[in-house]
Amino acid sequence: MSLGPNFDVYSPQQIAERVDSLGVAKTRLSLLSMAMLGVLAGAFIGLGALYYTLVISDASLSFAVSRVLGGVCFSLGLLLVVVAGAELFTGNNLLAMAWADGKVSSTEVLRNWVVVCLANFVGAAGLALLVYLSGHAGLNGGAVGQTYLKIAAAKSVMPLGELFFRGVLCNVLVCMAVWMVLAGRTVVDKFAAIVLPISAFVAAGFEHSIANMYFFPLALLLKDSGIALPAGADAITLWAMFRNLGPVILGNIAGGSVLVALVYYVIYIRPKRGAA
Repeated sequence: MSLGPNFDVYSPQQIAERVDSLGVAKTRLSLLSMAMLGVLAGAFIGLGALYYTLVISDASLSFAVSRVLGGVCFSLGLLLVVVAGAELFTGNNLLAMAWADGKVSSTEVLRNWVVVCLANFVGAAGLALLVYLSGHAGLNGGAVGQTYLKIAAAKSVMPLGELFFRGVLCNVLVCMAVWMVLAGRTVVDKFAAIVLPISAFVAAGFEHSIANMYFFPLALLLKDSGIALPAGADAITLWAMFRNLGPVILGNIAGGSVLVALVYYVIYIRPKRGAA
């Protein structure tokens, strides 16, 4: 028997079964473990957002290059989540598959989503505070801080319908990345599965609720720090943050749960259960 690495990937049917089983395990985590892993995931996504902002603050890059390169760098966040281990709300929208299969209850799914989402916020906002205190925003002659403010200002005034549908499209790509991660067996497999879908949603300007939980707190801190404010920065308020997060979270749920988890449930899991 060979003891070398196995380079075969799991089939889509096997991925569906793994997502189904993993959904059960995630809902049965202890509250403390779930919360601590959620805090880690929020911080990890914040690190990806930090890396992205650093890249796009370079005005010498063209629009397409800065967005795509920034998106590749943002992939760090999900890579940390899946390799180091953490609980991410947007990825956990795939729990809808185990729910549809009757393996977990609605209460268990909602408990996971609420706890993980709140813990993600704590981790992302906590990282934002640490980044603010580190003086990171002063890099590139203050351009990094200005970029954070511009990002948050644009998110503050975006129409609610756009926020929702950008949230839908974002989490279709995020959950497809998580889905493909479960096809792989090595860290290299996971990296390859993550980079293109994640860089695509970032480059396209779609909305990720957990990333926004990093951008808004940091922008609010920078806004009151005496930094020169770019046009539109007055729109960045605590209310604007919640106005953004509401439709984005709903869009993320619709994209991940309905357009990925439930679609694949109907394709791969339901027929098997019907045959049984």
